[in-house]
Amino acid sequence: MRADLTLMALAHESNRYLLTQLIAKATRKLHRPNTQLQDTMNDAFERFACSKPGAEHRVAEASSSSEGRAA
Repeated sequence: MRADLTLMALAHESNRYLLTQLIAKATRKLHRPNTQLQDTMNDAFERFACSKPGAEHRVAEASSSSEGRAA
């Protein structure tokens, strides 16, 4: 159930607003045509819940710094 996935993800990120933003970004990047959006969102929650704590911050910092170099 998504509620269980949400609780596991909250263990890594206690700020609910930031968690929502991260899951939305991941869902947009992971979504493929001809698949249900709910399945893609559950996949994003699973990946986030199973990731190492703090890894999402390093990924976000790396992507923002690479965007700055490209501009």
